[in-house]
Amino acid sequence: MPLIKVQTSTPNPESQQVKNLLTNLSSKLAKHLGKPESYVMTSFESNISMTFGGTFEPVCYVEIKSIGTMSQNQTKAMSQNFCQEISDSLDIAKNRIYIEFSDAKGYLWGWNGSTF
Repeated sequence: MPLIKVQTSTPNPESQQVKNLLTNLSSKLAKHLGKPESYVMTSFESNISMTFGGTFEPVCYVEIKSIGTMSQNQTKAMSQNFCQEISDSLDIAKNRIYIEFSDAKGYLWGWNGSTF
């Protein structure tokens, strides 16, 4: 059930650009976590009013959630990988990207009429 949700102030990137980004993030998240990509969900929201450091320059907030425990080494590697991917795709400076990592308990995540 890994989830990666991207929110950005970037105004409406092209549809194919967003599809490519989400496809790449989905594949990479599955690999980083060692989980089947068939369970990975991605989400993208653009044109959100956001500030960072008191300015309206392009900015991005990313949530990554997964059942289990992500290690310090995993989150560091994912931060490097995903910041680079998002920076390259959306032209956002890496120092204007925040990523929040959250471990979830299986019973707190529903799917297919049940929980994990």
